[in-house]
Order: sequence, then structure tokens, then C-alpha cells
Amino acid sequence: MSKTRIKYICSNCGYESLRWLGKCPECESWNSFTEEVIETSKRKPVISKSKYEVNTIDSISANEEDRIKTGINEFDRVLGGGLMPGSVILLGGDPGIGKSTLAMQATANIKQKVLYATGEESEKQIKLRASRLKISSADFFVQAETNLSDIIGAINQLSPSVVVVDSIQTMYRSELENSPGTITQIRECTALLMEEAKKKHYSVIIIGHVTKEGMIAGPKLLEHMVDTVIQFEGESNYSFRILRAQKNRFGSTNEIGVFEMHEDGLREVKNPSELFLSEREKQTPGSVVTSSIEGTRPILLEVQALVTPSNYGYPQRVSNGFDQRRLSILLAVLEKRANVRVSATNVFVNIAGGIRITEPAADLAVCSAIASSLSDKVIDNQTIIIGEVGLGGEIRSVGHIDKRIQEAEKLGFKTALIPAGNSKGVKYSEKIKIQSVENLHQAINLILK
Repeated sequence: MSKTRIKYICSNCGYESLRWLGKCPECESWNSFTEEVIETSKRKPVISKSKYEVNTIDSISANEEDRIKTGINEFDRVLGGGLMPGSVILLGGDPGIGKSTLAMQATANIKQKVLYATGEESEKQIKLRASRLKISSADFFVQAETNLSDIIGAINQLSPSVVVVDSIQTMYRSELENSPGTITQIRECTALLMEEAKKKHYSVIIIGHVTKEGMIAGPKLLEHMVDTVIQFEGESNYSFRILRAQKNRFGSTNEIGVFEMHEDGLREVKNPSELFLSEREKQTPGSVVTSSIEGTRPILLEVQALVTPSNYGYPQRVSNGFDQRRLSILLAVLEKRANVRVSATNVFVNIAGGIRITEPAADLAVCSAIASSLSDKVIDNQTIIIGEVGLGGEIRSVGHIDKRIQEAEKLGFKTALIPAGNSKGVKYSEKIKIQSVENLHQAINLILK
């Protein structure tokens, strides 16, 4: 006979406790514990004596050609080439960022049956959105339901190739006593969707809410259960959105997709470099262009820096789109190795367009922008600067240097400042002049002469 007991689970990180705690000892968040009813059974598991179905690896057929193409190249790129049959994809993002719009646009282009199950909107609301997005398809089915058993029944009836669940926080299993949105319901609903998808080989896109910290709401186990976790990012002040893979069992996690929001939905950005540099001021101190590799794609970005005198005891160090701890390290290297005095000044660094740079190839561009703003000297606007800066002030080589320079050539840049270690492997072109530097002091003197 099963018994029930109560335990408390942190809604942010999944930490479990036998009693309620005001502060989670794992993630240190306040008032995040929720009460969960746990059923326990003392019965021993029964192992069946029937024969099990097992196959050799050579007898299993699986091809990359089996992927379902959505027709949206940016979406397919992030997934690794399209939707893999039997996969479960978790799509997260801030409220109003366009998660439902993206899921609807991506699945409406598929020439196969699609079931869009929503617990947040009515069927008429979905129809109004489809009309705004100019979506019309006889294979696109809509179900406004929160009971997961009814959704599974509709799946068995329709046999769709793709299922969209919007959102997992509104779904519930009737056999559980917990309320929708609790950790137990989210975990068990996802587990059932996973089990059914693997058995019947249809793809599932699960839309999930995020917490105020930007993490996907629910237990951390949720991200481990699914095959792919993609995050839809963007600033409310900008019209474009970034789709980024945080986990992908069927592709790279370094790829990003760039979209622009319009009245009639999301549109792909074919040339992100041109978009991010379109509003760049031509003759402004503290403005530098660098190249970042996102997966297989080079993207040119503008690095902006502003250096002002500090009237207080502690100068400010503020960065947007660039790691603040990395910025502190670069400022120390600038002062020690290149004699650029920034210890008594406020330093503000911004990656224009709201995108975030994580690779170290932008180090030299950030240092150059800071030195340019401090000296109030303009860096040639037809120069692209690439390189990693070490603690000794040395400029270290970076990967994919040819791709970065080719992208700069396409947009009309005349000079490329690169690490000396990369100069041997570069294919020289008449369109762009290559200048190599070995240390930070040499680079600063060269670009500000």
C-alpha cells in the first residue's frame, strides 16, 4: 500500500528538504521552497521473465536525412540541421520575447501534421495570431487543453510529426495531487512526453517559462531530461532576437540564429554583421569593430567604450554584452603592460546591438576601444581588430582567422589587425591589408599613432 509524505523543493534549483526553509542552501534564493506531496510504495519491483527486445547497433537505421526541415534556416541551424524525429526540445525565454510566435512560424512551414497544444490561450486567440502571421495550413491542428492525458489522446488520434506544448507550466497529470506548475507536475509531464515521443518518433517542442534570473523555471532536472535546450534572447529596446542553444544532443551548442521582430512576425536576418554595424558612427573615439565566431558563422560587432574621470573614491566598471570580470582583467593588463592609466577613471563597455560576446578574440578590440576613448583619438573606421590578450600583455592567436577576415572583406574593411601567431596561416588578399602585432603595447601604439 502506497503512503504519502510531504517534502519541500526549491523551485529554482530543485534542492529538497524535509522542512520549509526561508533561504535555499544550494542556490541561496529566498522564499523559493514549495510543498510537494510524494507518494512512496514499499512494494518491491517485479522483473518480468519474458524475453527482452534488444538490437545490435548495426541493425538500427538512423540518418541525418530524417531530420524535419522547418524552412526557417536560422532555426534549423541552431538545432543542428532541423528537428530530429523522437527528440524533445525545450524552448525558453522572457515573457513576450516571441517564443510562441517562433514555435508557430517554425512548425507551420512543415509539410506534415502538426499539433499545437496550448494551455495559455484559447483556440480563437491562436487563430488571431495565425492570421497576423499569415499562417494557413490544413495540417496544422490546434488544441486548447491543460490535461496531458487528453493531449496524448489527441496525439494518438492524429499521429502528428511535430507536437508543440505551450507551456509546460500549465500542463498537469490528473493522477497526481499536485497543482499545475509545481515541480512534480512539470517533471512528470515532461517525462511522459519524452516517453511517448521516443516510442512513436515524433518531435516535441516544449515552451517553458523563465525565472527573474533568466533561468528556465522548474527543476534543473528538466534540462537534463530533454534532448535540446534553446534560449530565445533579446532586449525590449531592440527589434531583433537571438536564438541560442544551451544543450544539443544532435548538434553544436555554439550556433546562434538571428531574427528581427516585425508586425507580421519574426524574420530571419541573413547578414547579422551588416545589421549590427548599420547604425555605427564613423568618426567616434572609443568605437572599434571586431569579429566573433558563433558556431560556424563569423559576425562583425561594434565594441564601444567610454572613459570618464571618476569624481568618487571607487571608479565604476560597467559592461553590457561583455564579461565584467574579464573587463577588470583587461584593465589591469592595460595599465601594467601598455601604460594606459585607467585606475582613476570610470570605464563603460558596450557591445552594440545587445548581443553578448563570450569568446576571448574580442579582448584586443575592447582594449583598443578603451585606449581610444581615454586618449580621445579616433581609430580608422575601416580597420577590424582581432586578438586575445594574455596577462603578460602578449597577443595570442585565435581560431578561424580566415573566416573572420573574409567576412570583413565582404563589408569593405581595408585593414585587419591580427595576432602575429595567426599571420602565417592567413591567405593574403589585395582587398584587405594584414597587420600583425605581438603585444598590447605595440598594438595600442600602432592604432593610435
